[in-house]
Amino acid sequence: MAAPGSRGRSLSGLLPAQTSLEYALLDAVTQQEKDSLVYQYLQKVDGWEQDLSVPEFPEGLEWLNTEEPISVYKDLCGKIVILDFFTYCCINCIHLLPDLHALEHTYSDKDGLLIIGVHSAKFPNEKVLDNIKSAVLRYNITHPVVNDADASLWQELEVSCWPTLVILGPRGNMLFSLIGEGHKDKLFLYTSIALKYYKDRGQIRDDKVGIKLYKDSLPPSPLLFPGKVTVDQVTNRLVIADTGHHRILVVWKNGQIQYSIGGPNPGRKDGIFSESTFNSPQGVAIMNNIIYVADTENHLIRKIDLEAERVSTVAGIGIQGTDKEGGAKGEQQPISSPWDVVFGTSGSEVQRGDILWIAMAGTHQIWALLLDSGKLPKKNELTKGTCLRFAGSGNEENRNNAYPHKAGFAQPSGLSLASEDPWSCLFVADSESSTVRSVSLKDGAVKHLVGGERDPMNLFAFGDVDGVGINAKLQHPLGVTWDKKRNLLYVADSYNHKIKVVDPKTKNCTTLAGTGDTNNVTSSSFTESTFNEPGGLCIGENGQLLYVADTNNHQIKIMDLETKMVSVLPIFRSENAVVDGPFLVEKQKTLPKLPKSAPSIRLSPVTVCAGQTLQFQLRLDLPSGSKLTEGVPSCWFLRAEGISAVNGCFKDRCHLEI
Repeated sequence: MAAPGSRGRSLSGLLPAQTSLEYALLDAVTQQEKDSLVYQYLQKVDGWEQDLSVPEFPEGLEWLNTEEPISVYKDLCGKIVILDFFTYCCINCIHLLPDLHALEHTYSDKDGLLIIGVHSAKFPNEKVLDNIKSAVLRYNITHPVVNDADASLWQELEVSCWPTLVILGPRGNMLFSLIGEGHKDKLFLYTSIALKYYKDRGQIRDDKVGIKLYKDSLPPSPLLFPGKVTVDQVTNRLVIADTGHHRILVVWKNGQIQYSIGGPNPGRKDGIFSESTFNSPQGVAIMNNIIYVADTENHLIRKIDLEAERVSTVAGIGIQGTDKEGGAKGEQQPISSPWDVVFGTSGSEVQRGDILWIAMAGTHQIWALLLDSGKLPKKNELTKGTCLRFAGSGNEENRNNAYPHKAGFAQPSGLSLASEDPWSCLFVADSESSTVRSVSLKDGAVKHLVGGERDPMNLFAFGDVDGVGINAKLQHPLGVTWDKKRNLLYVADSYNHKIKVVDPKTKNCTTLAGTGDTNNVTSSSFTESTFNEPGGLCIGENGQLLYVADTNNHQIKIMDLETKMVSVLPIFRSENAVVDGPFLVEKQKTLPKLPKSAPSIRLSPVTVCAGQTLQFQLRLDLPSGSKLTEGVPSCWFLRAEGISAVNGCFKDRCHLEI
């Protein structure tokens, strides 16, 4: 096929004709009328003297889910192609994915349709192929994705926002563009009529495009992209949102699973534990054997009763809502992509935990669900079950304001409560503005803490800089947790792959752990530790331990705030737990056989807790002229109360997880 001609390649060339079509569609009543209007539009566009042709994919771009790079004018000839310009952090892009999944289930490449994701990054972290791979897995993207790291296609077509869909005809000719989310009906209408129009002309081919799914090469793991973690302060159990396995795990502090609820596949079903399902759950909060879950991609708030062993829905209707006010009873109130939840207390000051605060990422707001009748700041008495907006206009902004409804958030993704004076606020990880904000529990005022910049419309003020207030820079933070013991706030600075700490009194923000490297160093000091897009964190063991959902490493990491060491929480079965997800099979460890003359050294007693790292040094004084044979393991073993044996090889420094 010939290369595209000289006709202008930007999307603006489609605007006059498509605008006329969309005005005409507003007046159409029947489906037949709509189909006819789109068919006539295609006759007009297809009859242009010269195609409005899409540029070829530049050579050297990185591809996912394909056997080899794809060419528009070699591989896609005879196909209706949808280019999805997206960036994986964007909630609007995430909202579009179910529409694309539904379209792929309706039409395949044999029918003449192919979807290609054109990843055009907002953040520097999103330009890295390994990070895009993780997002492709997280969101179950099974069509080809190209990493347009320099946004060359974006710029050549003059794309202006995420997401943007461009529908191509079988010659690489641009037919339609759809900007933003919420256009499912138009997407299906335009695609179906384009397939019919070009099939009528014999221009659709049914040959297959070589697809090779990256997810097929993944090793099994006990956790898959865990998004959030919280701790039951009474029992010290952890609740983990095992997001990629679509389930909630309740584990003892040694990592032994007590309950596994949902998974391994996505779904939306209430009932007993063995029947219940979730869809990419994120935030979790536990109190009195009740867990509340932000069931993100179901657009629901779910309730798990550990005593009754049942799951129910307390807010949302199961489809994405657009309401930015709320006020209905929870089960009748549509909501949009809740990302985190935390307990709070109403203005009565009598009950505790009678409000569930919700980070409503989909509408860029903070909402409240009344778990009992009570009052919110500047609100009248509200009845139990009411679900409504508390702060945020719904505009995607970094706008602080004394009036909560005039403030603006940008995809709030993490919440933590500091109920005591002088703080009395919710801390918010506002991911797309790369800031941490606070919302007063007394009057709802929204204030800046760290990150971002003063211009409320600038959502590109990100970086990795320790500093004070606005001089500190973060990159898409997803989690926060309040340390009441030290009056400090810990931040999962997700795209910088670090854990940072903020003193809200001075607004000083510094790096606590993480080098910024994504290599998985599993047991080390804070200064040597690594994370990969950590999504959530919580304080446990009376302020001694910080648990981190290290999302892209598929782990829960334990940071000991006293010893400054990092370890990994092992996740393992118990006989009574129902576990749906895959687990790594470990080889059975056996005791080494040592000669009777082998020395035995008794160490002083040490008191430890689950997840704590013991560090010891082993020095060998060999006879003069002796050496250890290179490549041959020299074994040691350690006996400890409650542990049969631990094996290893000699190193200068050893780390033992007990």
